[in-house]
Amino acid sequence: MSNEAEEELSRHPCYSEEAHRFFARMHIPVAPACNIQCNYCNRKFDCVNESRPGVVSEVLTPEQAERKVKGVAAQLMQLSVVGVAGPGDPLADPERTFDTFERVKQHVPDVALCLSTNGLTVYRHVDEIVRLGIRHVTITINAIDPDVGREIYPWVVDEGVRYEGREAAELLISRQLLGLELLAKQGILVKVNSIMIPGVNDHHLPAVSKRVKELGATLHNVTPLIIAPGSQYEKDGRKAPRPKELNNLQELLGRDGMKVMRHCRQCRADAIGLLGQDRNQDFGLDTMEADPVINHEARELFQVDLDTKIRQRVTAKQARLGSIEAGAQTIRVAVATRGGDKVNQHFGHATEFMIYDTDGAEVKLLGVRKIQAYCHGTADCNGDKDATLQEIVSILKDCRILLCSGIGDAPRASLNKVGVLPLVRKGDVQEAILESVKYSSYFENINISKG
Repeated sequence: MSNEAEEELSRHPCYSEEAHRFFARMHIPVAPACNIQCNYCNRKFDCVNESRPGVVSEVLTPEQAERKVKGVAAQLMQLSVVGVAGPGDPLADPERTFDTFERVKQHVPDVALCLSTNGLTVYRHVDEIVRLGIRHVTITINAIDPDVGREIYPWVVDEGVRYEGREAAELLISRQLLGLELLAKQGILVKVNSIMIPGVNDHHLPAVSKRVKELGATLHNVTPLIIAPGSQYEKDGRKAPRPKELNNLQELLGRDGMKVMRHCRQCRADAIGLLGQDRNQDFGLDTMEADPVINHEARELFQVDLDTKIRQRVTAKQARLGSIEAGAQTIRVAVATRGGDKVNQHFGHATEFMIYDTDGAEVKLLGVRKIQAYCHGTADCNGDKDATLQEIVSILKDCRILLCSGIGDAPRASLNKVGVLPLVRKGDVQEAILESVKYSSYFENINISKG
């Protein structure tokens, strides 16, 4: 990636791993229609407990979106990106989507604009994307082979014509690749999202990554399959990939030269705030002023300060790297967090863990592992034979340390049995991880083979 591109992405939490610790994004749910069907998808509305793409609590009109964005920008100083990602496809109703972007551009000009699409019709709208100053576009590309694609997309509708089977997949793929190429030629920074679907496209994604890189994609984000209730994949009994399978694939893509995103949280289409810290419920439309006042100078000063903090983190990291001996032991650490780059989540309440590797100098994010929460607030969280606990333990057993703000006796004992040391900590994730390296003597005495 060029220095110019890196600078442009420095405040985009989805494109930059450092930025996601400090800068916030806002997804505006103004696009309910969709022009394709995916076998893993069954879009729901009014489902606040669902956390996956395609889910929102309410769909907004462009006028309502304008009001809400202004209200959020007035209160959330670290808001740096506003995007439209659904809950359907933003380009299935382009007038509605572009009207929204026009309003945001006029009233909150300091935010970056971001569009997420399945890519079916993006080639028709490149000029409008450029005109509006939308500098970041995400295209979900799950296959470049129609025979693979037909197992993912049962149908596609374009200009009133319905296509099915291989014909649908072939049309969609050709349009996605054309759109990517046209956007890249215009200097638009394109991120490609791919869903890893075991038994369907897991073996095929290296070819996808290679092709989209050739066409100019800036970043490749491979995320694990989330099977929506009532979807075709649920009926088929398909399963999500294991964390190790996803990590191995991401490592492979990175070795092939593609910049790989690892901190994706597979956000809802109405998410607001830092990644992993959805605050949409804090910004209800009915609580917004009719015409909120935005202090643009204060926003810029606040974000410049965040830029400084990021540079300081990078400088400190480089200094640590220079002080570590070659061949230092690498330790894998799981972190329970509600976001904000803090260790601030109780083990029993966690629905995901951030996974890192560290050698005592560099802290490298490997990815996010989703789980079912062990404790729901009514149990004593001490059932060591609980199936949910055993599933969590199996997901974390390749880690050496777990950092959390609290943990019960039974989970602690179960994790210890597989060689994972739970440490109760609070505060900055990176500082807590580096501090945990002091416990390396614990690992020298472990005689358990890690799978």
